[in-house]
Formats: sequence, structure tokens, C-alpha cells
Amino acid sequence: MTRPNILLIVADDLGFSDLGAFGGEIATPRLDALARGGLRFTDFHSAPACSPTRAMLMTGTDPHLAGIGTMLEVAAPGFAGAPGYEGHLNDRVVTVTELLRDAGWHTLLSGKWHLGDTAESVPAARGFERSFALLPAGSSHFAGEGADAFSAVQTVYEEDGARVGRLPDDFYSSDYFAERLVGYLKERPRDRPFFAYLPFSAPHWPLQAPRESILPYRGRYDAGPEALREERLARLRAEGLVPADVPVHPFVGGEAWHDLSHEDRAWSARAMEVYAGMVDRMDWNVGRVIDQLREDGGLSDTIILFLSDNGAEGAMVEAMPIVGALIERQIAENFDNSVDNLGNASSCIWYGPRWAQAATAPSRLHKSFPTEGGIRVPFFVSGPGVRTGISHAFSTAMDVAATILDLAGVAHPPAWAGRAVEPMRGRSLRRHLGDAAAAIHPADAETGWELFGRRAIRRDRWKAVWLRTPEGTAAWQLYDLAADPGETQDRAADEPALLAELIAAWGRYVAQVGVVEGPVSLFELD
Repeated sequence: MTRPNILLIVADDLGFSDLGAFGGEIATPRLDALARGGLRFTDFHSAPACSPTRAMLMTGTDPHLAGIGTMLEVAAPGFAGAPGYEGHLNDRVVTVTELLRDAGWHTLLSGKWHLGDTAESVPAARGFERSFALLPAGSSHFAGEGADAFSAVQTVYEEDGARVGRLPDDFYSSDYFAERLVGYLKERPRDRPFFAYLPFSAPHWPLQAPRESILPYRGRYDAGPEALREERLARLRAEGLVPADVPVHPFVGGEAWHDLSHEDRAWSARAMEVYAGMVDRMDWNVGRVIDQLREDGGLSDTIILFLSDNGAEGAMVEAMPIVGALIERQIAENFDNSVDNLGNASSCIWYGPRWAQAATAPSRLHKSFPTEGGIRVPFFVSGPGVRTGISHAFSTAMDVAATILDLAGVAHPPAWAGRAVEPMRGRSLRRHLGDAAAAIHPADAETGWELFGRRAIRRDRWKAVWLRTPEGTAAWQLYDLAADPGETQDRAADEPALLAELIAAWGRYVAQVGVVEGPVSLFELD
């Protein structure tokens, strides 16, 4: 197969163990079948948050080079931006869709974009021939009655570069994204291969789902996140996705289940039920797309890649610096978060750090941190030429772009449309997909992460992390990920020379990608 179809599916804030094929209890049979029929990765890494990861996927390079050095939604007051911090894909990069389109692929998108809303950065301007896109970070998952409290809900979507004036009254994000992509696939020219990008906005908060998707989970989470974490760890071990003796990082933040009141436990368990319903519904919608490809004969020629854009969302949004009080007041004035209304269009909730860490275990912390809980995410590839099994090889979201171009036989150029473009920092997975012995990254490769002033640098099995207090120590910490993937034992004191080498590597990373080390976001302000 020289010109494969390619389907890239991205979940938004999905935890490492949420899918059944990755240890979860949520019903995800369609994704599980794809994952078990292909290659599952246990050491695959995103950025700490959604838009930087999406920049990696679209460009194959570091988000600081692509224009997403931070998320401008939480930029510090007065931050004017810098090269690489434009808040949208800049002209220093070329997207895989621009290159695939030029090479003859039919390029399609239906879902969340979050890579810019300027005329030059929307999907229609970055290589997509057909696109239905949620442009910002998120919105209500519903439309019509009950969703009006979300600002600009009728103006945040575009189709083929034109603003969508009104959403259908029965709109639900996952359903509609799948429906639009199915429509695009039905209409596609049959003499060209396609690249289809299906980036869901689920299960990103606000946690909302159709009632029929929530009800099967009623009572399932009444034992709390601590019990759920133990269940999932047992299945992860049984699947061979983590070592049997893996050290598990303790919970950080939030109250223990036994310390909550009966009413608070009931509310929290219901929030997790809604979350499970969102994941369940997303899986059902993936099945709709797969069924369409099977029906029209395209599935046998399609490579499918699936990942989450970061670790599970563990933030307490109402506690965010500066804006937290405003968010809390808006919710109190505009939404009904009573337990029986949770999940409906008129509710606005998230599930907090403990449920998130049940999903990121054995790793440390969750989304927005460069610890393993924030960046180690579920990833699999399936389709023709892909072996079945589990890979423990290190890889990143930048490798996805390189893999897509390699599978298509399309070279990444040093210049495009009359301008120089950044080279890819990712490496193709293609050989590794067919041969377990084929390396992806050399052992001495250095990979860095930075977001909100939180820093990490990795070389082979060793990783150094710098976090402000209280989550960190405001000093570099060192971890041996081969023995301690949960980052539970700081080795900085007994490996000072190795730590010094990694700190030097961090300096090289800063210079290479243009990290601004001064305060950029609200999270860096005292």
C-alpha cells in the first residue's frame, strides 16, 4: 500500500487508563478493538496541555517554535507575546495537512482545533479542504436551551473557514463531530487517499453527556477515586502495561474519600459518572466513523492513530489565580450544579484532582504538569502493516507528524510557499510499527517540555523536573523512569553529576526552541 488513508483521532483530557484496552472499566469496545488489533504504546508523551500537543501533531516540532509556547487564555497580565508565543500556528512551520494536500491527499477535519482563530491560522487556511471546527479551547458540549450561559456558543465554530451562525438544537459535540466527518467521508473523491483528523472536545470539562450515556454508570464510582485507582492499577499490571512492582505516586491535592461528607461523595461520584458517559459516547462515535469506512471499503487501506492530548484534567478551575473567583461567581449565577442535574447542558463541572490521578496512576500529577501524569498518555496505531502488541519505546506527539508523512511518502521540506520552515524534531514510528527491534529515538536523545514555567528534560531513562511549590520544590528533581515511572523517589542528591548534565541539556533546549523563562502565565504569579 503506497498511498494509505490516514485517520488521526484525538481525545481531549483523556486519562491514561480510561480506555478498556489501557486498564479502564468504561465501556470502550470500538477503541479497544482497534488498540488490541494494533500496537499500544506505554511510554508515549504529549505536551502538558491541549493546544501545545495539537501544535506538535500538526507540525512535528516543538510548540515553542510553532507559536504555542503558552496558552494565551491564561497569559499573565501585560504579557505581549514573543516569537513562538503568538497563540496560533505561525509562519515558521508548515502543517502536515498542507504537505499532504499538496501531495494529493484529501484533507478533512471535524472537531476541536485550538490552534488559532485568525484568518491565517484557522483549519481552512492551514491545509484542510473540508473542516468543521471548534476554534477555542472549549465550550458547552450541547447547544440550544441550557447552553446559552457559555459565551459566544453560536460563534466559536467554523465550517470551511466561515463562521457557523447556529448549531442544531440537538447538537452534542462528539455526536456532531462524528456526523460531519462521516458526511465528508461519504462525499470524498475516490481517486485520492484521505487524511482525516477527528479531534474530540470530550472528555474536556464542562463534563456533560446525553443522559442515556451516563445512566449505565450509576453507582459505579460510589467507592471513590482511591478504590478506582487500585482497580485500574490491577488491570494495568495484568495487561502488561506497567510493571508488576511499579511504585505508585501518592495522591496530590484534594480530600480523601473518607473525609468527605455523604453529600459531597454523592456529588463527586455523579461527576465521575458523567465523565464516564462522555468517554463511552466518544467511543460510540468512533464506531460510527469506523462503520462508514468499513461500509465504503476504505477501512482496509486506513492507518488509524489514537491518542489523548494530555493527561487527565485534575485542576480545580475555581481555584485558578486571578480568574478563579470570577469563574465561581459565573457558575453560581448561570448554572444548576445540583447532583440530579449534573451532566445536563445547564450544568458546568469538572471532577478534580483525585479522579484525575486515579486515571494517571502510577504517574505523578495530571494535566498542565510535565510530570508523567501530565504528559504520559494512551496512544495506539492500527491498520495494514502494523504489528499487534505492546511497545515500551519512548516516543512523543511530534513523532506522529513525522510518521504520517513517512507513511504517505511525503518529505518535509526546508522551505515551503516561499519561506523557510522549522525542521521536524519528531522521528517516524513507521519502522517500529512493523519491527519491535527498530529504534525510534537514539538513547542519547534529549527531549524537553515547558509550560507555565514548569520544566522537564529527559535523556533515555533519566528525567529532571522543575516545579514551583507546592507541587514541587522550586529546585530540580531527578528520576530514573525505568525503575520509577511514577516519579516517587528523587535521585538528585545521589546523582549530582547526572543531574548537572540534564540541567545543561535543559539549557540547550531553551536555546534551541526559544523558551521564555520569565513569568508568562497566571500560574507563575505569586
